[in-house]
Amino acid sequence: MNTRNAYAIRAAKMQNSRTTRSRRVATASAPAGLALANADSTPVPLEEAAAALSTQSCSSLPPRHTRHPLTDGYMNARLAHCEESVNGRFDAIIPALRAIADRPYGSGYDNDVQKIASQYLGYKLPQSSLEYAWIEGPNMKKLYGHCAFTALQKSVEQFTDDLKNQVETVQDTRNFFLDCGYHAVDISPCSDGRLKGLMRYILRLPLSSFTRRKAYAGALFDVETDVKHWADTELKRFREGVPSTVDSGTRYLKIAVYHFSTSMPTHEGCAAHGSNDKQAIGAAIERLEQFKEAIENSFCCGATTDILLIGVDTDNDSIRVHTPDSTGKINAYRYVDNAELYASTVSLTEDDGRISVHETIRNSCMQDGWAKADGEPHEGMRRLIANLLINNLSQIDYVSDLYGGVYSDIGHGEKYISVGDGIEEVQMRNLAYYAHLHTLEEGVADMDVGIKILTGLNVKHGLPIPIAIHYRYDAKVPSARERVIEKAQRVKAAIQKRYADLDKEDFLAFQLTIQDRPTGSEFELVESAL
Repeated sequence: MNTRNAYAIRAAKMQNSRTTRSRRVATASAPAGLALANADSTPVPLEEAAAALSTQSCSSLPPRHTRHPLTDGYMNARLAHCEESVNGRFDAIIPALRAIADRPYGSGYDNDVQKIASQYLGYKLPQSSLEYAWIEGPNMKKLYGHCAFTALQKSVEQFTDDLKNQVETVQDTRNFFLDCGYHAVDISPCSDGRLKGLMRYILRLPLSSFTRRKAYAGALFDVETDVKHWADTELKRFREGVPSTVDSGTRYLKIAVYHFSTSMPTHEGCAAHGSNDKQAIGAAIERLEQFKEAIENSFCCGATTDILLIGVDTDNDSIRVHTPDSTGKINAYRYVDNAELYASTVSLTEDDGRISVHETIRNSCMQDGWAKADGEPHEGMRRLIANLLINNLSQIDYVSDLYGGVYSDIGHGEKYISVGDGIEEVQMRNLAYYAHLHTLEEGVADMDVGIKILTGLNVKHGLPIPIAIHYRYDAKVPSARERVIEKAQRVKAAIQKRYADLDKEDFLAFQLTIQDRPTGSEFELVESAL
């Protein structure tokens, strides 16, 4: 796969068509890492690729603007390649299976199939799946599931490898949060697959144990569960002084993230709220206030927490940050729209752009009417908001350069359903629908939504729904690994029972994996699709 100039290639395609997304099919030489490659698959240093990107003529991009002065072109180049390679693995599956289906049965069938798999996918299929395929052909549904999970596995390896190269970035981000006065950041986005790239792409925050991310349908996080996590965090500070001591004055930050669509507000908004943006915002604010009140009621008013609400326009990944007032109160009508901020600062110098970001945050707290505020948030909150807005400016340019400003697939396009604790290492838009559950009963609403989405995307076309059941365990706890395996198997059986009609027709493909708690730990396969 030639992804050295992925940025320019995608931009050139957008000049010809802004509505049809064209992806290249992965070949046997598809790279597995984030290092860029040339036509001969020879690795190219990222510094060289980023330099080439920054000096490209604007004529290779959609005729719209110069990039924002605060945009990180180097990171955009890395993320563009990552998206190309991950999508390429999944996009190659159907062409490969079609080519296999066209191969006549008979002598030498399995050898021909393996050649096709190597050519299209870059790997061979399990020989056991082809042992008797020369008689009536292989089970295409099972092969599809196997290929989807193989693509996921290779993507996990790619993201994990990248994670190991982010040690300094993770430490810098941790120090920045502490400087802003936060010893923990807990983020609850909607489970919609279009927010799957929230951390890595939209907010540009590295994965670390310092930040916690759990997705829920409609961003309706479980207050009791999050209060328990708050208590665990504070106990660790009290016992170990990590990441700050109890007398340091730092706070716990809880963030909820809703989403909306500016182009199709009544159809492509949050399904959990009937694409009603007002309802989505109100419900998220209510949960945040319940979380804060629960902690203050249980542990007294000295247990200070901050709350923050962020909205994401899934058409272009621009964010809205609802600015709290001096009392921490969030208002549905008081926010900084980063798309508007981008437009007003794109022609400024880098220094003036940064100043304008901070001024815009202050000005948002000086409005009258429904958006009126009781003063400004504290300095640490203002610095954090400014950082998130600046990070997101790069993502706005990313979508503009690669997609002409609006994603061609503004709706759902998930490749699989992620069940359980989620595979947090893999962060990319529309890759997975996430159903956070420990038992099917408590997460049945999320699961039903995911099945409905993937039924339209896959089953409608004769393809199975890949369901990746993944749970984490604490290796320090005796028998934790054995118990989490039992949980994964129990959840699988419950899903098969609830969606028995789909399972009977082989429209459900499962993979069960477990992982030790630290981010980046090795994945352990419990059960595969084949």
